[in-house]
Amino acid sequence: MPDAPLLLRSGKVRDIYRWKEEIWLVATDRISAYDVILPNPIPGKGILLTSISKFWFETLPAARPHHVLGFDVPVDVPSSEKYAGRLTRCLSAKPLTVECVVRGYLAGSAWEEYKQKGSAWGRPLPKGLKESEKLPHPIFTPTTKAEAGHDLPMTDEQSEKELGSTLFQQVCERSLSLYEAARTHAAKVGIILADTKFEFGLDSQNKLLLIDELLTPDSSRFWPADQYQPGGSPPSFDKQFVRDYLSGLKDWNRQPPAPALPPNVIRGTLDRYREACRLLTGSEPSLPES
Repeated sequence: MPDAPLLLRSGKVRDIYRWKEEIWLVATDRISAYDVILPNPIPGKGILLTSISKFWFETLPAARPHHVLGFDVPVDVPSSEKYAGRLTRCLSAKPLTVECVVRGYLAGSAWEEYKQKGSAWGRPLPKGLKESEKLPHPIFTPTTKAEAGHDLPMTDEQSEKELGSTLFQQVCERSLSLYEAARTHAAKVGIILADTKFEFGLDSQNKLLLIDELLTPDSSRFWPADQYQPGGSPPSFDKQFVRDYLSGLKDWNRQPPAPALPPNVIRGTLDRYREACRLLTGSEPSLPES
């Protein structure tokens, strides 16, 4: 009988398997907000995110070297249909204990700190910036990798101490290079890449690899350029649509269990993921009937 993938872990939105010598990342349709998994899936979301990651891994020279072996499902895998369109086959790598965030615009938690302290995660910024304004240059703002709860900001000194000077410089330079390459492509198709998160790991030879998903609406803040205006929170192609709905509820304290999403919020969220996929990759995969 053919080998079946072994489930190692179910995360908030992805399932991780081992198959032979490979690690498999399988993007589900689960969606989370405020670190809570919501009861309603977004039908086809995992396929769309995998398509976007596949595009970046295959087209961005700055993404190499990376952990991806392929996106196809081996023909001899039992129940192969459940992986189709959702699978990233990977080399095994040891993830670094720092997440690499690059910000090109003043948004999210960086904006909240700036209002109070005039800085973004301890990094001084010019006075008088507006919410969502473009920064003078992209900044590298690493965070911890929390097993549960929120990741916490790290200074460059803390990150360098955690990783070592050489590795810290490598991930900083690669992160900024990746961001610039992706931002240039996104701008050509009418999308602003406001910020994004990269993850890196070391292979068995201690070679640095780009790992995890890449430049999807789940790990990045994408804004439609034709609707961008500094001074507020622009429309986005990510799950901010869900967060906005949930933040308007008076009777949820952002603790499990999360409330159900109404059909219009599910549909609106899916439409945003589909549009991001279509614009960024130039095509859109077939999705299952919802």
